[in-house]
Amino acid sequence: MTQSAKSPLSPAALAIGGIGVCALIWGTTWYAITFQLGAVDAVVSVVMRFAIAAAVLALVVKATGGKLSMTRPQHLAAMGQGLFAFAISYAFVYAAEEKIASAVVAVIFAALAFLNLILFRVASKQKAAPAAWLGAGMGVIGVAVLSGGEVMGAGLGLHAVEGVTFAVIAVVASAFGNWFAWKGQQAGAQVLPGTAWAMAYGTGALALYGLATGVSWSVAWSPAYVISLLYLSLFGSVIAFGLYFTIARARGFALASYVSALTPPIAMLVSVLFEGATFGLIAFVGLALVLAGQLFLIRAPKRSAA
Repeated sequence: MTQSAKSPLSPAALAIGGIGVCALIWGTTWYAITFQLGAVDAVVSVVMRFAIAAAVLALVVKATGGKLSMTRPQHLAAMGQGLFAFAISYAFVYAAEEKIASAVVAVIFAALAFLNLILFRVASKQKAAPAAWLGAGMGVIGVAVLSGGEVMGAGLGLHAVEGVTFAVIAVVASAFGNWFAWKGQQAGAQVLPGTAWAMAYGTGALALYGLATGVSWSVAWSPAYVISLLYLSLFGSVIAFGLYFTIARARGFALASYVSALTPPIAMLVSVLFEGATFGLIAFVGLALVLAGQLFLIRAPKRSAA
């Protein structure tokens, strides 16, 4: 009787499904971000994106009977998460995409799972199974292979060093944002309230930076800009980050951040459909490495304290 009452979906299957949804959403946000660039300052676009997302998440929490109140340690963790994961990381992502191809940024972000393993090991003395290290490494290699043609064609010269630097800063900031999210979890913060507060803190920090540096707050309210802003806010932020941090709590941040290795293939498919890009056999080899790495991460045991 007990066995028949169990869900037919295992935790691993649910994790795969959640990662798939996140990858589908974030794989299309690389293209959506391009509609945000140019007429509107990147800082302004990120502020509006996460201000909308934070407000929607707060409404969802209240509508479902949850509480937005948190303890001081939970707020401190949310402040760190917001500063690194939403303010610093996304400000530099948008700035990087103004200077280099989005495929190059995607390749750099494929290192997120690997960086998470290193950061959690150093900062929190958490061990990861060899399969997790292998899977994260395969993800980096797979995306590098898959995106090799795009990267070589991006013309990475001295003029693009700044863009690459911005992307590296963004992915490192994301890793620290994940660590602060874990600290919030350790302090007992719930996923949605914690994420809502983190987005609010990140929005506030970036807005203060914009005011201090004198960015132009003018917005070109074109249909393309508004639609992309709403998509990035509701799907790319509310839904995707809600899923991402839920998976991270249940299965570990290395597995959850493997989404960053799965998004480039989807981003490239979007490029094929909307930009006429073409990819050969080498791309499928890279994709196979990415998916194989995901299997290693899913099957790897959760971290344990050193």
